[in-house]
Amino acid sequence: MSEDAQVSATARRMLVGARLKRLREAKGISREAAGYTIRASESKISRLELGKVSFKERDVADLLVLYGVGDPDARDEILEMARQASRPGWWRAYEDVLPTWFDNYVGLEETAVAIRTYEIQFVPGLLQTPVYARAVIESGLPTPQPHEVDRAIALRMARQRLLERANPPHLWAVIDEAALRRPVGTAATSKAQLAHLLDLTERPCITLQILPLSASAHAVGGGAFTLLRFGDLDLPDIAYLEQLLNAVYIDRRDQVECYTLLLERLAVEALTPDDTTRLLHQLLTDV
Repeated sequence: MSEDAQVSATARRMLVGARLKRLREAKGISREAAGYTIRASESKISRLELGKVSFKERDVADLLVLYGVGDPDARDEILEMARQASRPGWWRAYEDVLPTWFDNYVGLEETAVAIRTYEIQFVPGLLQTPVYARAVIESGLPTPQPHEVDRAIALRMARQRLLERANPPHLWAVIDEAALRRPVGTAATSKAQLAHLLDLTERPCITLQILPLSASAHAVGGGAFTLLRFGDLDLPDIAYLEQLLNAVYIDRRDQVECYTLLLERLAVEALTPDDTTRLLHQLLTDV
């Protein structure tokens, strides 16, 4: 997959929005005035500039005129990005099992150059085996339907393909030891998952650390979260916190920095990658 193809529609919306915001501010035009130009509210312009909503090519073209972008090449570049941002990603084929609040995350995950995550309950989805994923997915559904579970597993496995790319993102995962000791499915399920993690530690694009049960309580933090970093300076780092029925996306620099510092503290408290490998071998013999 080419580098350009790896930029998801979600990220393109954010890039177009960031560029439109810079152009608007450079001209000293208010969001209210910009909204009036495209027959939209001030809040709509705010959401557009944050990449939180889709937009019409005509609206982008009108804003470029308002912002005085007369260079045909510059206009064409932004308009082409807007067109590409309107194209559905591969994950839209799984809309039947893809929550609306998770849609943006999959798109951002596709574009990230670094994915850093802390997990306290389960092995992160990008590192799960199909059988382990089935046990996790079934445990989270009140009345799991076989077809629905199969589709959700297929989506999770499809997400993992990003780690097989020629230039994969670097995945750095800190997993609480309790998540690895907690029974998930059968003993064979847990054993296969631990063996899979051992195999994954040999990949240069994956750094795995276990936060041992002996770690001090202050290091544990408030819950699981993921940090996404991108290769374009116009895309800010994003902290993602998933809940039962929704998710929170944080892009304010000061707030993201809090999660960055927390993850760095967790990494210090966690076992080194070599010690993590040794503990995985021990856990495997204990199953």
